[in-house]
Amino acid sequence: MTQPATPDTTPEATEAASPATPQTAPTTTPTTPSATVLARATRARIAVFIVFALAGVAFATFASRIADSKASLGLTAGELGLTLFAASAGSLTALPSAGRLASRLGASRTIQLGMVFGFAGLVVIAAAVDLFESRWVMAVGLYLLGMGVGVWDVAMNLEGAAVERLLGKTVMPHFHAAFSGGTVLSALIGAGMSWGHMPLLVHFAIAIVISAVLGVWALRSFLPRDAEVSDAEEQEAAASAGTTPKSAWLEPRTLMIGLVVLAAAFTEGTANDWISVGFVEGHDVPAWAGVLAFAAFLSFMTLGRLVGTRLLDTYGRVPVLRVTFAMAAVGSLMVIFGPAWLAYLGTAVWGVGASLGFPVGMSASADDPARAAARMSVVATIGYTAFIAGPPLLGFLGDHFTVLRALMAVTVMVALAMLVIPATRELARRPG
Repeated sequence: MTQPATPDTTPEATEAASPATPQTAPTTTPTTPSATVLARATRARIAVFIVFALAGVAFATFASRIADSKASLGLTAGELGLTLFAASAGSLTALPSAGRLASRLGASRTIQLGMVFGFAGLVVIAAAVDLFESRWVMAVGLYLLGMGVGVWDVAMNLEGAAVERLLGKTVMPHFHAAFSGGTVLSALIGAGMSWGHMPLLVHFAIAIVISAVLGVWALRSFLPRDAEVSDAEEQEAAASAGTTPKSAWLEPRTLMIGLVVLAAAFTEGTANDWISVGFVEGHDVPAWAGVLAFAAFLSFMTLGRLVGTRLLDTYGRVPVLRVTFAMAAVGSLMVIFGPAWLAYLGTAVWGVGASLGFPVGMSASADDPARAAARMSVVATIGYTAFIAGPPLLGFLGDHFTVLRALMAVTVMVALAMLVIPATRELARRPG
């Protein structure tokens, strides 16, 4: 993979980026980063890797105890779905302005802000389950967690896009693999905590302290502000010309990439929220075995992201995404209709299938560094809509058709993704 470049805005380039155009390898102009830039980008790459992993730890700290929280509060599938809706609402509250916030404060400070909200949310959730036994208090905690994760997510993806640009090769799936790896580790710890009936307050407190220490240490190695992707240059150019920059919400390609990320987020998020509950209630396994199904899904999603960079460099975004989304559909059907042993195998296929949609969509939204912040905020906002619609939709379907059968909604979202995947095609690039 060669390094990303400023997109061509000629009619020929526009035609090359059209979803209707057959997949072709992007034209490239190899350049070699200076030793100083490469060293700086390499340090930042490690730091971004750690921050992505910590975001995964924070998310799975709660996700691994969803089944326990449902049982402790005596929630039905529908009630759980509506309660989880609060996290999605929190994310969508923060996401539209997250890109502007990161451009103004820098990725490091924005992530710190996200951590504060996210960790506060975990504390409130744990108190809601262990002390107050209240789904409404839990909803408040989920709202804070959603806000924190939303801000954290956009800022770390922007930093990852900047590192990818400086290194001149595809690395975004590796960052998302780090997120998945963090969720796997956290899910396995959560399975042990669930098996040992550890209170959520103790479990979450340990995770928060470790994540905060590692996060502060890693953020010191982020890129300097002038090396991060930002909309500042475009805004200054527009101001000098007396014009207003075109809103990213009006760009067809950006909106279609957002739909790809929406489908990917739904495919991934459905498993994150419901796969352990589906195994417990649909395959009659104990709670800790349900968490292991969740861990298996995350493990193979991580593997898919580690292997995926080479496949993307070799075959391009479009064909790889078509294959992986199809795998997600097949894997989910194995989980739904197969016996327990086949369902566990299905979590592996589903995990690989869900691995690349989100990171590839984020990379595609940042193909033009000068517009990366605005476009990534739009794409992330559309994608996170899946986390708003997903929990209540799956909860409603779960109440009427069982949680396991409700997972068939994944197939519908995969069909949607197949229609708009060509929008992620690498933009044509100018020679020289």
